[in-house]
Amino acid sequence: MLSETSPAIPPILKIVALVVFAQTLFTRAVEPVIPMIAGDLAIDVKTAALLSSAFTFPYALVQPVLGVTGDFFGKTRLMNICVLVASLAALVCAVATSFPLLVTMRVVAGLVAGGVFPVAMALVGDLVPVKHRQVAIARMLAVALTGNLIGSSIAGVIGDLWGWRGVFAGLGSFGLVVTLVAFFVLRDLPSAPTVPFNKATVLANFRGIFADPRAKVCFTSVFFEAIFIHGLFPYVALLLLAIGVTSSSIAGLLIAAFAVGGVLYSVTVSLLLTRLRERHLMLMGGMLAAAGLVLIAFHVPWIWQIAVYLLFGFGFYLLHGSIQLHVTDLSQTARGAAASLHSSSFYLGQAIGPVVYGYGFAHGGAEPSIFLGAAVVMAVGVVCSRLLRLRGTSQ
Repeated sequence: MLSETSPAIPPILKIVALVVFAQTLFTRAVEPVIPMIAGDLAIDVKTAALLSSAFTFPYALVQPVLGVTGDFFGKTRLMNICVLVASLAALVCAVATSFPLLVTMRVVAGLVAGGVFPVAMALVGDLVPVKHRQVAIARMLAVALTGNLIGSSIAGVIGDLWGWRGVFAGLGSFGLVVTLVAFFVLRDLPSAPTVPFNKATVLANFRGIFADPRAKVCFTSVFFEAIFIHGLFPYVALLLLAIGVTSSSIAGLLIAAFAVGGVLYSVTVSLLLTRLRERHLMLMGGMLAAAGLVLIAFHVPWIWQIAVYLLFGFGFYLLHGSIQLHVTDLSQTARGAAASLHSSSFYLGQAIGPVVYGYGFAHGGAEPSIFLGAAVVMAVGVVCSRLLRLRGTSQ
């Protein structure tokens, strides 16, 4: 339910939310077991951490193609195919005996994963009026974040009990079940009619998106968000090792706490919007996310880090959710393309992030690198609060 004043969620979005949940289970599941993968396959932990980039870099590169495909081929149809391929890739990962095969399957999963959540955001833009859209986006975010939350936390537990292969086997099997359910349900629900592919229309759509000055602000902002916020996640277990914590479950718990912060945002955003201006929400989000990074750099005891990561996640999604609202307003006819460009920028940042932090940790130390990230995130919040405004409003 969006809110008392919001229209009911269209039935198609409820099924779409299930597909989003299945896909987002995979997103953060690998990070808690990276040290375990490194030990089992006899590779360096920093090398194993690149599994995150193996997923996010191809995710970022194919986004424009997937966005256009969704606009012409059919958004729900594309989502279902993508979840099927990602699930099969996870099952192959479960039996992989070499790091190159594991990387290859993560690349395959990354190539198709971008056809799920960004396309769902485009569907929200298509089906929900703009005055209710930020709350609707927050609700879809809550589903995605719950997937991240359960995926990361259960990955740590499964990793401790049955190893990292059990993580991939369990999540891949669940994805196949959701694929079958969505296939049989979505085929009976009405959706927007598909239209023939037209190159001239595609080019005109992209030109129209970038004609809006907000596009550059949105895409650049989420790029830097991803580098300095999500780029840190592959090193959570490594940062815990620095204070003597070796459990994969604890690493998963902290990443899950970040997602809980996002869920907290999603259930409070309607109230926040009645009390604060949108630009104040973006500024507050940048401040809280930056504060979370600073506290992480102080290496406080892991029990306190649960609260730190919750604050970190709440701040990030407060900023990021506001940016997503503007992304859905960049185009009225090509929201799939706009959402894909947004997601491409975001996941390109996620792919580069582990490399940036890896270099920083090796040459300057963990603390200075994280402090730099905090400064950049704060700057993103300030810039967005000054430059982003909805069409036809001063707010």
